[in-house]
Amino acid sequence: MNLDQDVECLSTEIKACQKILTAIGDETRQHIILVMMQTKGCFGLRVNDIAENTNLSRPAVSHHLQILKKAGIIKMRREATKNYYYFDADMESFDHLIQMLNHAKDIMMKLPDRQTIMNKQSFSRKQS
Repeated sequence: MNLDQDVECLSTEIKACQKILTAIGDETRQHIILVMMQTKGCFGLRVNDIAENTNLSRPAVSHHLQILKKAGIIKMRREATKNYYYFDADMESFDHLIQMLNHAKDIMMKLPDRQTIMNKQSFSRKQS
């Protein structure tokens, strides 16, 4: 693949990762993710549990959980009238994100070192 094709492919990957990038780019959602990770149980947390540990209102927590759910980061399990939120075990959305980041890194590694080029140009001017 040439550079133009690589960048075009990367553009498609970035668009496919837009939901997870948006979801994890928000500091409040980052905090919710960390709170959920700190929980010892693997059965999930209810909105009230997360609200207590984040000092957010229940509606705010629900809003952020829906964004995380749509991004494929968490899932919801219903027991009677109670909803429990937990991490998606297959982590497919994170796998796509990691793949996209690795692809971006590979492209960047193929690009010329801008600093080296600038230093060579500067050196050439001094020689003239």
